[in-house]
Amino acid sequence: MAFKERLKEKRKEAGLSQAELAARVGVTSRTIQNYELGTRKPQNVEVVQKLADVLNTTTDYLLGNADRQILAAYVRGGSKAARDVEELVSEISGLFAGGELDEEEKDAVMAALTRAYWDAKEDNKKYAPKSRHGS
Repeated sequence: MAFKERLKEKRKEAGLSQAELAARVGVTSRTIQNYELGTRKPQNVEVVQKLADVLNTTTDYLLGNADRQILAAYVRGGSKAARDVEELVSEISGLFAGGELDEEEKDAVMAALTRAYWDAKEDNKKYAPKSRHGS
């Protein structure tokens, strides 16, 4: 289940409209609508925490492992890093389509690959040519 589905499920369980949830979280009802349509995801940990608090759930439940990795990438490296990790997660998810691994094993693989992504980014910084200013 994706973030959009978990959010909608918890909002309905709480008996809230999109507008009511938006008002309690401090975002627009259009933002909640976009979250539930899957056209946008929160790019701020505080918003996810407010959603979880209002909906009496956890950020871990709302995000799931894949979205947690993407949000962490956004916080750490901006929108390009988030897109890179989202693409990586999408490709990895395709590998699991056969259902050979349970959720815990999938989470461990995704976490390991995300760490490998960040390690590679760090290694690339070491070997990137230094820019020369004023020469």
